Amino acid sequence: MHPRERIVIVGASLGGLRAAEAVRGAGFDGELVVVGQEPHLPYTRPPLSKQALAGAIDLTADALAFRRRKSVDDVRWQLGPEHAAVVADLAAREVRLAGGEVLGYGGLVVATGLRSRRVPLDGPQAGRHALRTIEDAAALRADLLGATPRVVVIGAGFIGCEVAATARGLGCAVCVVAPEQAPMERPLGLRVGAALRRRHEAQGVAFRLGRLPVAMLGDDRVRGVALDDGTELAADVVVEAVGSAPNVEWLAGTGLDLTDGVLTDGWLRAIGEDGVARSDVVAVGDVARFPNASVDDVPRRVEHWSMPTDTARRAGPALLAQLRGAPLDPAPFAPVPSFWSDQYAFRLQSFGSPGVADEIQVLEGDLDAEFVAGYLRHGELMGVAGVGLMPSLLRYRTDLANRLSTPR
Repeated sequence: MHPRERIVIVGASLGGLRAAEAVRGAGFDGELVVVGQEPHLPYTRPPLSKQALAGAIDLTADALAFRRRKSVDDVRWQLGPEHAAVVADLAAREVRLAGGEVLGYGGLVVATGLRSRRVPLDGPQAGRHALRTIEDAAALRADLLGATPRVVVIGAGFIGCEVAATARGLGCAVCVVAPEQAPMERPLGLRVGAALRRRHEAQGVAFRLGRLPVAMLGDDRVRGVALDDGTELAADVVVEAVGSAPNVEWLAGTGLDLTDGVLTDGWLRAIGEDGVARSDVVAVGDVARFPNASVDDVPRRVEHWSMPTDTARRAGPALLAQLRGAPLDPAPFAPVPSFWSDQYAFRLQSFGSPGVADEIQVLEGDLDAEFVAGYLRHGELMGVAGVGLMPSLLRYRTDLANRLSTPR
């Protein structure tokens, strides 16, 4: 088969899988190749900081694997470090892999996702962990099952708080360190974050907020973390949950705008530094920085569970239409992001775009019990987050989906 009749998807996690399903669903019957650095077929990552880390689910690729549609049974999966993309030549329509193979393509899907950021401090490496892959979770779990380890979690976002809750459930002593004033302050705001802190403190988690780590203590293995106020925290395990970085290095020099992920238009077509959208390259998932017509025209990356599926459903048909010279779907791209976070016995859920809000109101309930918080911008509801009260949350989700589907 001629390379021009091939679509290559770089990235073999949820975004890559959904993109493969989307291009097949749009009618592409040519060769479809998915390459990825990890040796596993696509698997679900949220349990890595929760059920799988706690031992409620087996930490294996088989146990965590996504079910794949029959439409992608003929996809060629090239997985493992030798199949990581290292260089792209958009003019020649080629991708070079780490093992030396060069794949030509007619269409390219960028689905390389994110990697964990690390705390830029020297010192012992043993006992320090990030959490992104099955292997990361297995190594962390092994350390958490030691003799009542003292755990310092650096970062108070979703991953940091989920790991803290899981570690407490395993009997560990846990302290969370972060520069913010409240856990999950950036996505949810100070008031909701403070209420979530109280829930963690009720379970025995300690917090050192408004602080930064300045040194890792120990010789062969980490034994503590020094903070910027002179405090030294004893630690047998340190979890670095300080956010993620888009995997775009393999696209360096291609002329694409890689300022924060891959800049795209509303069809997920990659945009060059010249402002022109390419017809043969799309990006999906949390590596894509796209405008959401339900919010405004500002391109943003969205690191939520729903985004790989939503963006792939848009990008797959758009890529195929461009390759065939067919018109693009004129409907605006206006997804309503959603996420959930399990911590202890409660589930936090959110719908919409709380991050763009300039005002937060408690719409129902009590922040220290079950609640729904509303996130407003200029008086208009842009998102909700809550614990419990599922009928209300689902009603708000429906209302947001119906209202926000209209471009603004």
